[in-house]
Amino acid sequence: MAEPATGMPFSGRTAIVTGGGSGIGQAIATLFGLRGARVGILDLAPADETVEAITEGGGTATYVACDVSRQSEVAHAFAEVRERHGPLDILVNSAGVAHVGTVEQTTEADFDRVYAVNVKGVYNCLKLGVAGMKERGGVIVNIASVASTIGIPDRFAYSMSKGAVLTMTLSIARDFIHQKIRCNCISPARVHTPFVDGFLARNYPGREAEVFDQLARTQPIGRMGKPSEIAELALFLCSDAASFITGSNYPIDGGFLTLKM
Repeated sequence: MAEPATGMPFSGRTAIVTGGGSGIGQAIATLFGLRGARVGILDLAPADETVEAITEGGGTATYVACDVSRQSEVAHAFAEVRERHGPLDILVNSAGVAHVGTVEQTTEADFDRVYAVNVKGVYNCLKLGVAGMKERGGVIVNIASVASTIGIPDRFAYSMSKGAVLTMTLSIARDFIHQKIRCNCISPARVHTPFVDGFLARNYPGREAEVFDQLARTQPIGRMGKPSEIAELALFLCSDAASFITGSNYPIDGGFLTLKM
């Protein structure tokens, strides 16, 4: 595979990364910024740390507060990024929320919340992203999950939402291939993010290390992924090195889907 992480493959390009304030989104936004992109970071929470990491490395970044579940806010945020950094070239939909529970344990409020962010939020950004790209082409990467394609216990609402992300990816790739818009998705298994640490602290106080090790070992490779590893794959898929790739789903899962015993 080509090495797009060297040099400045995104020089002169404008990228929007949702959920760029922490976790996977933060790693993607930072890497893109350090590789030349002018990055618009959309998140509900302030993304000062991400902006600082990019600007200290000589890059350009802007934070725009945005609830991706509200189309009016997304439209305003995309317009602000365009005004500051120019027309959109790259969109990464990374914003998302998690939920643990079977269908019996999932309340209507739980379901609506997951749907609003993980499904409607991606739809809102795709709608604005395609509108900004169709005259000149562009690249979209959606963050899905291994839960898109395999049954995972106690993840009813989350799996529903990530299955939708996968199929939306395929639709965008098909509908806009002649407008030179490429669209792919990445499906991580467990990745060590602040969400994982918070989940363990809330649900397993005093047993965090023990349960972390159990979760890590569910990947055959023996550990969780790193946000930086997801970012490197996103960088490749959004680069010219991947110009022949569209409508594809890329598991990055330590062997979870294919080597699970």
